[in-house]
Amino acid sequence: MLKILSLAARNLRRYVRRTVLTTLLITLSVIAVLLFMAVSGSFRNMMVAQITDSMLGNLQIHRRGYVASIDNLPLNLNMTPNMVKKAEQALDTTAGIAAYSPRVKFGAMFSNFTETTSIRVNGVDPAMEAHTSPLLAGRLLAGSVKDTLVAPGKILIPELLAKGMKVKVGDTVVLVATNKDGSVNGMPFVVQGVLEGVSGPGGRDGYVNIADARKLLRMDKPEVSEIAVRLSDPRTLPRALAHLREALGSLRNQQGKPVFEVHSWEKLSPFSNIAKMIELLDIFIKVMLIAVVLISIMNVMIMAVYERIREIGTIMAIGTQPGRILGLFVSEGFLLGLLGTVLGTAVSLAAIYALNVHTISFSFGRQEHLMLQPSVALTDILTVGAMVLVIAVLASLQPAWKASRMDPITALRHL
Repeated sequence: MLKILSLAARNLRRYVRRTVLTTLLITLSVIAVLLFMAVSGSFRNMMVAQITDSMLGNLQIHRRGYVASIDNLPLNLNMTPNMVKKAEQALDTTAGIAAYSPRVKFGAMFSNFTETTSIRVNGVDPAMEAHTSPLLAGRLLAGSVKDTLVAPGKILIPELLAKGMKVKVGDTVVLVATNKDGSVNGMPFVVQGVLEGVSGPGGRDGYVNIADARKLLRMDKPEVSEIAVRLSDPRTLPRALAHLREALGSLRNQQGKPVFEVHSWEKLSPFSNIAKMIELLDIFIKVMLIAVVLISIMNVMIMAVYERIREIGTIMAIGTQPGRILGLFVSEGFLLGLLGTVLGTAVSLAAIYALNVHTISFSFGRQEHLMLQPSVALTDILTVGAMVLVIAVLASLQPAWKASRMDPITALRHL
């Protein structure tokens, strides 16, 4: 085998220009794929972090049926204290959980004493929410959360309402809400801060202290609408999701149906479609890589067989087995793919390092000067390399098969 590889390498050196051009084409393709995956992956991770770490969390736990009616924020589908305790026990036994935060969500009427509109309210525990949504404070446009995320008797309102109703920090507003029994209650709040707007339903979300939310809703027991969960490493989401579903799935109601539902952020946000589009682009560019490698190496090997017909006839005439001729040409294609992969990977890693040294910033929504941190995982490098080598071998098979099945006499007569 080593002898065949040595002969293949020597043959490639005989046609330096062709070898260089083909290797260069494969190298450029590998560079394009790895750089695109590094940059697009960084953008995707940055975008997902802006969504999960400022609003949703990586996953959420709800009572069964809540998500199906989430637009109405149904109070009758809140989790009872006993259910919350069971959920927290499952969270405490799940590896990779960085923080979690119970929330009370409800719809209310927001009034500045002259105008009234609707608002979605999140009652949160300030300390737990600050760890679960660490980027929430970064959305603050006015006011301060230095002492606590949201103090008792105060409210964080979305920019949409602040502008529309001309409300500023320090103003007093009133929230009026209907509890699950149908009774109406109102409470005054002082505006602690104004949050930047986001797309989707979250654009009308305000935040109050969870104790105030329960007081406004006249809750006899500390119920919870959802538990938002943040993971130490977002890449462990599938494993954490599976563990929680297994741990909570054994809890059934009287009808024998699961008590809980566990959803990833992808099921709760329309932004997940953008993330999926980026993943599709990764697949598309990999297909482009396959096409380039396939066409370039097949073309080179066909030309190599055509130009060396008499040489093939000669070595067959002296007794060389067809299998060795097949292996020789396949080895040439393999070496071309290997050389292009090694060079392309080396240049890509150098370019990624340069991009991290000379940082690239971009804007996402109202967030400005977000820094890209391109990186490529070892598994991605190995996957791309394996793809190139496999396609290089497959592209060499047809010309190599043709060379190994030549008639020696006909080959020796070739001009």
